[in-house]
Amino acid sequence: MKSMKMVTVAAAFMALSFTTHAQDKKEITTLKMERSGRDSSKEDYSKPQKSVTEGSVTVEGKTINYQAVAGTLVLKNSDDKPTISIFYTAYFKSGEKDPSQRPLTFIYNGGPGSATLWLQMGAWGPQRVFLNDTSRTKAPYRTVNNDYCLLDASDLIFIDAPGTGFGKIITKDMGGAGDPKDFYGIDQDGKAFANFIKQFLSQYNRWNSPKYLFGESYGTFRSAVVANILETRDNISLNGVILLSQLLNYGFMTETAEGNPGDGLPYQLALPSFAATAWYHHKLPNQPAQLVPFLNEVEHFAMTDYALGLNAGSTLDPNTYNQIAEKLHEYTGLPVDYIKKANLRVNGPQFEQTLLGDKNEITGRLDSRFSGKSMDPLSEAAEYDPMDSYIDGAFTATFNNYVRTTLKFGKGMEYYPISYAVNRAWDFKRKGFVGFPNVMPDLAQAMIYNPDLKVMLNQGYFDLGTPFYEGEYEMQHLPMPPSFQKNIEYDRYYSGHMVYLHPESLKLLHDNVAKFIRSTY
Repeated sequence: MKSMKMVTVAAAFMALSFTTHAQDKKEITTLKMERSGRDSSKEDYSKPQKSVTEGSVTVEGKTINYQAVAGTLVLKNSDDKPTISIFYTAYFKSGEKDPSQRPLTFIYNGGPGSATLWLQMGAWGPQRVFLNDTSRTKAPYRTVNNDYCLLDASDLIFIDAPGTGFGKIITKDMGGAGDPKDFYGIDQDGKAFANFIKQFLSQYNRWNSPKYLFGESYGTFRSAVVANILETRDNISLNGVILLSQLLNYGFMTETAEGNPGDGLPYQLALPSFAATAWYHHKLPNQPAQLVPFLNEVEHFAMTDYALGLNAGSTLDPNTYNQIAEKLHEYTGLPVDYIKKANLRVNGPQFEQTLLGDKNEITGRLDSRFSGKSMDPLSEAAEYDPMDSYIDGAFTATFNNYVRTTLKFGKGMEYYPISYAVNRAWDFKRKGFVGFPNVMPDLAQAMIYNPDLKVMLNQGYFDLGTPFYEGEYEMQHLPMPPSFQKNIEYDRYYSGHMVYLHPESLKLLHDNVAKFIRSTY
């Protein structure tokens, strides 16, 4: 068992990773898949591929016809040698007199090392995987019309990250000049996505379209970097950046807090999500009737008495120490003795393991509404995410079927929904930066450079991976003039990391995002 004291920035990165999925057993499976795929040296990835199909979707009662393009876009270096093929799926609304006037939204999941089937099949594509919210579904899985497809507001481009999907780094032995180190890193990844977007605009003549970025999880981290590159390097003005389940500073994760003694802020920012989870599972000693007023009280405590107590360190007097421990018990449902053993500092994985410990169960990490049996009831931290076990099979199966049968792409090819090879090789360092990975300055610079740029933050109450209060704190502390705060919109949902898993939240998310897009061009 791995002690939480051994968690590094890289390990925490992996813990957040893949938007929905990062477990040891799946790493073994994925590595086997990557090794058993077709011989890449015999494939000609330097030539873009494309499959064009037609379809229709009914969005909130209105039928929309569209053209779908599934294919690869090849990036080249300054010597005009191919470096990487990136897989994408684009949906263009049919019948538009002037497509160049229609909004265009570039969409991606996170990781690093996750493809974008999760957002495509769960949130914004015309077909959505059928799930019973927090109940299990079994094969054969199926897709249904997505009543909340975002095509009513924008054309959509789902981009699979380098090293995932059907894409491939075109290395020297494949006739190219690509190298993993050119793509597997914070800035390297950001440049690859920016270059993809720039090339896509030219290929489809969409330079004049209103442009949006939509990132989830690490995709929000990526969006800050990409927005800054597009605005300041490429002179490509964005209308909006839409963030789902945000983390811009890895120093705010409770998983990294033990590596940075003296900083209690991560525990403060996670507390409201702990409280929401305990409320959902009815583990509070005095169960409030309503969630939102309760969370308002918890947030106030987190930034006042709790903050003062953590900042006091060893000078905190015993009476106040005990009062804070009792209050944390009241807000989290955790035993007082456990809270004291943790010195008032319980991290996310510990909370997930302990809250339902009387039943030998753990909560989900990315969506704590889910629960499952503990693999080791004596473990300090949860050893898997129950949410993953509920949804991963359904998403992977339905997308692999959909892309081949409906989009007519990928016959005989291996699709990689996640890649642990990418994650292990990831470069967390940035030239000129020290400390934990932090892209808050990138987003601030993009907003300062383009004062018309609007930002939308969407967070789920039951997300322990990227707590909602942490995301809001980041936005409120972006290094930019306070007047730019008016360009940021905040929305919360009765769901977790993947807000769209909860049907009612998906509708609300769709309506909020569609309204945001329509109001910003």
